[in-house]
Amino acid sequence: MNNFKFKTPIKAIVIVILLAVTACGGYKKVDQRKMPDGAQAKAKKNIAEGRGVGLGGLRKGLGKNTYEFSTSNPMWRASLETLDFLPLTTVDYSGGVIITDWYSDNNSAKESIKISLRFLANEIRSESLKVIVHQKICTTNFDCRVILLSDTKIKEELHSTILRKAALLEKESKEKKKR
Repeated sequence: MNNFKFKTPIKAIVIVILLAVTACGGYKKVDQRKMPDGAQAKAKKNIAEGRGVGLGGLRKGLGKNTYEFSTSNPMWRASLETLDFLPLTTVDYSGGVIITDWYSDNNSAKESIKISLRFLANEIRSESLKVIVHQKICTTNFDCRVILLSDTKIKEELHSTILRKAALLEKESKEKKKR
């Protein structure tokens, strides 16, 4: 009697597996000479036969991106020209970020600044650029504190200098295009 109890569930499982495999249509012989070569050709054939998923409708919005080189963006060029005396740690055009390393002039070895620029848009406007200035003050080699400078002269001067340079660079590029 014990053998009958174990055989019944095993038989049921085997029957379910066989039904699942044969319900899918089973194995078909395919003539490879009639099959398209390459992944793209196979994908097109499957989509045409209704066996694939097409992303054609989703791609319509993707094709409207405009890509620029960093040399054609006047805000980017003006920022790099303005910060050319500082050592840079991160320069990411696609992310729209420029971060300098800690910098101190010869007068104050215990104080240094770090500047971060974030590009919020490609247009030359005041809202398109965010300047962040951090100051590190050290009393000893191991006792340093970092503070965010919110309203400083450095921040305002950098912001206005970059915007002015960017406007001049854009004006020059428009004049070159007219020639």
